[in-house]
This record gives sequence, C-alpha cells and structure tokens, in this order.
Amino acid sequence: MSRVSLRHVAKSFGPVQAVKDVTLDIPDGAFVTLLGPSGCGKTTTLNMLAGLEKVTRGDIFIDEQNVTKWAPHERGMAMVFQNYALYPHMNVFGNIAFALQLAKVPKAQIKERVHRVAKALELEALLERRISQLSGGQQQRVALARAMVKEPKVFLFDEPLSNLDAALRTRMRSEIKKLHQQLQATSIFVTHDQEEAMILSDYIAVMREGLVVQYGPAEDIYRRPQHLYVATFIGKPRMSTLSGHLRVTNDGAMTFESDTITLRWPFMPQHGPIIPIDTQAHLGIRAEDAQLLVDANATAPHSSDVFHGEVTLVEPLGSDTFIEVSRGGNAIVVRVAPDLHLRPQIPVSVRLPRHKLHFFDMANGNRIDL
Repeated sequence: MSRVSLRHVAKSFGPVQAVKDVTLDIPDGAFVTLLGPSGCGKTTTLNMLAGLEKVTRGDIFIDEQNVTKWAPHERGMAMVFQNYALYPHMNVFGNIAFALQLAKVPKAQIKERVHRVAKALELEALLERRISQLSGGQQQRVALARAMVKEPKVFLFDEPLSNLDAALRTRMRSEIKKLHQQLQATSIFVTHDQEEAMILSDYIAVMREGLVVQYGPAEDIYRRPQHLYVATFIGKPRMSTLSGHLRVTNDGAMTFESDTITLRWPFMPQHGPIIPIDTQAHLGIRAEDAQLLVDANATAPHSSDVFHGEVTLVEPLGSDTFIEVSRGGNAIVVRVAPDLHLRPQIPVSVRLPRHKLHFFDMANGNRIDL
C-alpha cells in the first residue's frame, strides 16, 4: 500500500490548460475516484500520475518521494485502460505474463504468479485462449489480471467499464470492488459515471474545467456538497433546486421566496451562533428527503414549509418510484414507495424539512452553512 500526493499539479497543451491546479492526498489503501464530465481533466491527471504525460507544473509524490520526473516503469504503478490494450497475437497467459517477462522475472515465478492471479479472477480455464476468443467481460478480467500480477504499489483505472453493456458493467463493478477489498491496494479510478463513483469509492474528487471542486469521503460528497455543481452532478435523480431569496433572522427564523412560492421555517436551535443572511440563493433537496403529501388536507395552505403543485411526471423503477411535482416553472422530485399509484395533473404537496435542505449562494454556487 502507498500514499499518493499531488501538489498544485497542472498540465497545458499549448494555450489549453487541461489541468489547472490539482492538490490531492490519497491515503494508503484508499479507493479514490476522479469524477467529472468529458474534458474536465480527470484522465490527463491520471496520465500524469502514471508518467504517461509530463507535468507542466507541480509535483507528484509516492510515499513522500517525489516521482514527478520518474519514468512510468519506475513508479510502481499498474494501469487498466479503457480499451484494455491487450495483445491480440498472444493468449491469455502471455498477456498476463508479458510485463514480468520484460522485467526478466524467473519463469517459475512468472508461472506461479500468473496462475495465482488467474485463479483469483476465475481465468484459469482461459489461459490458453486467444484474446479474440474472449467476451468483453473476460477481456476486462485479463486486463485486471495483467495489472495485478505486477504487484504494484498503486492501481490506476481509466474508465475501464465504459465499453461494457449495462449488465456486464454492473457485474465488473462488483468484481473491482471485491478485488480492492481483497488486496487493499491504493486505487485511483477515473469515470464520468457518478453512480459508479459512489458504489466503488472511499473518496471522490469531483472535477470541473481542470480543477477539483470538492474532495472528500463519498458520503460527504453526497450529503454535504460544498458547491451547487457537486450537488446537482452527484445523485440519481439529481438534486432538485429552486431559485429565490433566502433570509435568516437573528433568532434563526428562515424564509425562502421565489416568484411563485413562499416558504417559512420557524426558529431551529443551532450548534453554533446564528449568522443572519439576506441573499439570492438556490434551495436544494434530495428526492429521498422530500416528503410527498397526498391526503385530503395535503393541498390546504396550512403549513409554511410545504411546496404545493401537481404531478407532472411519474417514473416507476421497480424498487422505487420518482414523482416530479411542479408549480410555476419550479419542480421537485420525490422518491415514493412503488405501491403508491399517482398520475399526472393530480394536485399534491411536498414537505421540505428544514434539516434536510441545502442552500447555495447564487453568485458563486458555494454552499451556505446554516
């Protein structure tokens, strides 16, 4: 296991800044995901870690040792690529053993290590097959085996599941998670799939336009997003947001007003001093935190923390159903039990519990802590 650190790492391709300023500390044995849309700099960051791209500015450390100028083979890392990069003229054994043969590892040791890894990934029966005779999932396991057999300090994964169909992708995601739990090796994974990141990761670095917007434990990224971009990027369905004016008085009373709604919450004791607020803001709430009201009194304006509207979309997903409730251009998505049957245009209301709300400054997108 190894600790990996990036210090103010940047990469430019001519006038284009692919990575602007990335600082990360990756603990020993952690599974960390670089998450973001295409073009955000995540793969370039991974390539700099691997030594496949030169760093324009900044430093990379492995176990406190500066490896910024080291060649790829000197860093003790193994990379699993998006396209697997397997050798079609070799069989499975040859693909897994190739790096060990280049390193002039004794033949007996190569055989022992290849068979040990092949057994762990259920590839023993396929060692004599050509790559062209393998399914996509089997090729993925060969790519993993080739990385494992090198016994690296750090595993690097560059969107290794993106070429697989949905069912196989889910299965291979489980394989990678089991592999990490078994080896406890430091792993850095690149993906644009936030669900994949949440399932696999101990820590997530959410990237945007060459910068890390937020880095921390996966649960914190989901539960306490520090920026509106993170809040709406992480989560399926995405966090619902309303735009309006937020006011918090000295005694802790809160109001949120937009063109079509006015919401109020009474004083709620806080752990620290109350900071008065009067600003344009976005209100955010997760689908599982909003509470759908469908009884006879649900639409009566008796409660000031309730959003009144009508059902505009019903999305049944088997184990859950998601209901979109809209009013005047504003919409909130609520998760409900699958046996609750609603249809569009039915009037309903949604309670917004104060302790489940997120607020973000409209000017810069930063979280407003209350």
